[in-house]
Amino acid sequence: MLRRLTKISVAGRGARYVATGGLALATVLVLSLTGPGASSREFRAADNQAEDYPTVQALLYMGRLVAERTGGRHQIRVFHSRQLGEETETIAQAQAGVLDLNRTNVAPIAAIVPVLNVLAMPFLFRSGDHLHRVLDGPIGQEILASFEPHGFIGLTFYDSGARSIYNSVRQIRTLADMKGLRIRVQQSELMVDMIKALGAEPIEFSYGQVGTALATKLVDGAENNWPSYVTTHHFKFAPNYTLTEHSMSPEVLVISQKAWQTLSAEDRQIFRDAARESNLYMREQWKALEDKSRRQAEAAGNVIITDFDRKPFEAAMAPVYAKAERDPQIGRLIERIRLVQ
Repeated sequence: MLRRLTKISVAGRGARYVATGGLALATVLVLSLTGPGASSREFRAADNQAEDYPTVQALLYMGRLVAERTGGRHQIRVFHSRQLGEETETIAQAQAGVLDLNRTNVAPIAAIVPVLNVLAMPFLFRSGDHLHRVLDGPIGQEILASFEPHGFIGLTFYDSGARSIYNSVRQIRTLADMKGLRIRVQQSELMVDMIKALGAEPIEFSYGQVGTALATKLVDGAENNWPSYVTTHHFKFAPNYTLTEHSMSPEVLVISQKAWQTLSAEDRQIFRDAARESNLYMREQWKALEDKSRRQAEAAGNVIITDFDRKPFEAAMAPVYAKAERDPQIGRLIERIRLVQ
């Protein structure tokens, strides 16, 4: 029988040259397709921020860890800059299993996983350290576990800084200064209720449209963190930035149930560990970008308002909390978070 050397590439094993012919060749090909490399796949991840944004960099870092720890069997391909749609669209894609991994703020995905509204409650977290102690502890793990009945697996939280209010009309120093302002908010019932309680008019639409809305005066302002304020050029159209720091709602990274089911127990642990490590990596990136963004806004001559009475803003949230605490589970969770030291 005629025999020849054939190059066979097997994932994770490199190239092999084998003597093949007839049945022998078929046998080698079957073995190459049914060995460890058969479970190899590329996982698609979505993020609505630009490539150099800390959350995107964290996803890329996680991808490197996963590739390294699976011997190249699994890869994560990151689609940034809203390439796969706005957050509400990618959330739906991940829930349906069309998208594998999705990084989103907790506010829009709370429409599906209501307990997440707790993390977006205004003036709930005393500081960034308080937020980290909550997310890194038992409460954070319980909240991540709450995704499972809704078609997701919660992997980790990412920082999103403190959200504050900015606008193009006037400096906000008192609650009365909020009256009548048209403020863009996330597509979230909680955020709508919060802005209404402050006396302004909430306008809901996606993050990618905010810059145009500010430039064309469709809205007077918005609310977001330092990096989002600066990297999207919102600061050029809304120069008055009041450090209300009303919300510290984090980002969350989820993987679809459909993608999760394709992973072995060992690979699931690799994904969980890599996600947690990417969280710590992201925190370092985030702090540096926050500092840089604030300096850039100050250098542009924007008015940064810190000398205002925060207490009336907090007091205005009473009806927001009363509505949330109609659900006893939410009420208990809010109290547990307040007690974390």
